[in-house]
Amino acid sequence: MGRTVVVLGGGISGLAASYYLSRASCPPKVVLVEGSKRLGGWIRSIRGPDGAVFELGPRGIRPAGVLGAQTLLLVRGLWDVEERWGCGEQVSELGLDSEVLPVRGDHPAAQNRFLYVGGALHLLPTGLRGLLRPSPPFSKPLFWAGLRDLTKPRSKEPDETVHSFAQRRLGPEVASLAMDSLCRGVFAGNSRELSIRSCFPSLFQAEQSHRSVILGLLLGSGWRPQPDSPLIRQARAERWSQWSLRGGLEMLPQALDSHLTSRGVHVLRGQPVCGLSLQAEGHWKVSLGDSSLEADHIISAIPASELSKLLPAEAAPLAHVLSTITAVSVAVVNLQYQGAHLPVQGFGHLVPSSEDPVVLGIVYDSIAFPEQDGSSPGLRVTVMLGGSWLYTLEARGCALSRELFLRQAQEAVATQLGLKEQPSHCLVHLHKNCIPQYTLGHWQKMESALQFLAAQRLPLTLAGASYDGVAVNDCIESGRQAAVSVLGTGPNS
Repeated sequence: MGRTVVVLGGGISGLAASYYLSRASCPPKVVLVEGSKRLGGWIRSIRGPDGAVFELGPRGIRPAGVLGAQTLLLVRGLWDVEERWGCGEQVSELGLDSEVLPVRGDHPAAQNRFLYVGGALHLLPTGLRGLLRPSPPFSKPLFWAGLRDLTKPRSKEPDETVHSFAQRRLGPEVASLAMDSLCRGVFAGNSRELSIRSCFPSLFQAEQSHRSVILGLLLGSGWRPQPDSPLIRQARAERWSQWSLRGGLEMLPQALDSHLTSRGVHVLRGQPVCGLSLQAEGHWKVSLGDSSLEADHIISAIPASELSKLLPAEAAPLAHVLSTITAVSVAVVNLQYQGAHLPVQGFGHLVPSSEDPVVLGIVYDSIAFPEQDGSSPGLRVTVMLGGSWLYTLEARGCALSRELFLRQAQEAVATQLGLKEQPSHCLVHLHKNCIPQYTLGHWQKMESALQFLAAQRLPLTLAGASYDGVAVNDCIESGRQAAVSVLGTGPNS
């Protein structure tokens, strides 16, 4: 009888793990367990009254690099099995390539990103000319930050905060304005607490390998085989900066759900896991309240802190490590305006903590993806609220009302973008503990967890945003890697 693999969590990581497990030449029985009634996790798209698309979570996916290309393979209409498994046939896949909305390299949303500093929007410099000229909010050309990086010695420390790393290599202004804002935009976190090694591994490795961030990024980390498809070639030729789907990014998990069902994967919704226990011969019992599942292997794609509460006493050391991987909340406010115009054209802007502790950034959705504006096109923007302000409110047990978030968002767009009229449509959502925080020393937590799993030979594989990247591409790759690991540890491997 074949193995049974239970995948915990129906977000994009769990869906990807199930997808790649089901694609094996001799796939195990796969059961995907999701505690809520819907799949997709933080990827959620909502249609407005006029058909406009509002993203409550991620709104675009980067096609760059190996991981970006791997994700584009998911949306192909046909997948060439011969190049992977040598069986000379084509298998129908998700078929989303006709739904892809690219942001090409010559588009304002690809070229223009802004910082809001000193009560004004500032275009971030690009290209050699931008580096050689004074570019507010920076007091001198960024050329000097690059020169500083080229002359600084390599650090011997195994890890460092993002702020410390950026200040040492690029100077205090880049650290306090650019990197502070970037950490808020990507992680909704504090650059003085987040780990450079875990949050921005390419920057860390660039310094370690080439003694310079600039040289390391220019020279790269060596050749890696690149996936290939017509869509990938198109993305490279047109220099896409990101892409979405016509009906919103939730089309991706929805298509994966349908595909998994067609492949015989058992998908259980509305079934929160109550506990995990080890049975004889190393099998798992997965308790689901009034029922249970037996599993030969578990892939956990739920948050680390949630998994820590489910593990049995035998895995107490692992549970302790996982419980220290925390996450922060973000309030997302989608606003639509009729007849309004932005003062600038671009992807959006970020806000450093020194400027506004409440607003993380504002995305100009209608600029990047006007195709999602609906039948009576209006300007769509999304305001992200969080940071120390939200953390403090949560810690004090304050009431976090829809009215509070909407008021803060409207004040932000009025002050920062000049949108003072009332929105024609708005959505407000608080995503509790949605973005894991890779704080200083996160790599040691990961090393400790993996060492425990190996030493105890536990049939458990970790996947998801808690561990090795919070972007959609990272999560899909973590699911793929988990599936590869499980398929490589079977009795016949």
